[in-house]
Amino acid sequence: TASISTDKLSYLAGKYVGKDDPVAIIRAHSGLPAMGEILEAFTLPHLVAGWMRGSHIGPLMPVGVKDSRCTRFDGPPRVIGLGFQVSNGMLLGPVDMFEDVAFDISRKRAMKAADYLRQHGPFMPHRLHESDMEYTTLPSVLKKLKSRFSAEEIVPK
Repeated sequence: TASISTDKLSYLAGKYVGKDDPVAIIRAHSGLPAMGEILEAFTLPHLVAGWMRGSHIGPLMPVGVKDSRCTRFDGPPRVIGLGFQVSNGMLLGPVDMFEDVAFDISRKRAMKAADYLRQHGPFMPHRLHESDMEYTTLPSVLKKLKSRFSAEEIVPK
């Protein structure tokens, strides 16, 4: 059983208004997948939208809570996992699921992918496709600069 948030603040507000980080709550065991089966999905750093201003592609890096702050270009995108258990009617936890050294290789892979993507600068494949930039600050910046653009090809002499 899982419940996942998917609403983007930009869709609700009609413009870029800040962070819209998703959250998921997943129930495991008792006839459902085991915790290890759920966490295994995070051993491959899947490429996701996010990073700086939510307008770039980056590897989703599983980290412990102590490493969850994003400082490099506001990323790379990170995921933390907190485990709780219900025992005798009591909620126990949290346990920091991604603090485990078993995810060290996944983190290294994510950083290697992040380095490769960042080297592309503000261009694809690192930056989102133009159609996904609609609710970022890019359209308002381009509108302000429109008078400086030219339809003519400019060839250096």
